[in-house]
Amino acid sequence: MEKAGLEQGTTVMADKGYDSSENMKALSSMRLKGRIMHKAQKNRSLTERERAVNKAVSKVRYAVERTYGSMHKWFGAGVARYVGLAKTHAQHIMEAIAYNLYRTPGIIVSNRIR
Repeated sequence: MEKAGLEQGTTVMADKGYDSSENMKALSSMRLKGRIMHKAQKNRSLTERERAVNKAVSKVRYAVERTYGSMHKWFGAGVARYVGLAKTHAQHIMEAIAYNLYRTPGIIVSNRIR
């Protein structure tokens, strides 16, 4: 996360796969706001507060995850087809452009209906 160059106080959201005390310590040492979803344990279920936090985080995360899931389904995104950072970055940019072009007609129609 040091490479990302995030400013202090930036909110970092992640799914429950990253729920660990080490990750929370790392976020706090970098002075970042950790919004990692809570994971239930075998011997301990989630509290009402943890469920509420998970719901609040998922309301923001779903839009991003939906985009990546659609790109993966439609274009096979998530697989680097080139060697090298520059070519792989260009591939991701082209996938994002293709995603936006694919979604544009539906967005235009839904905006006209309103």
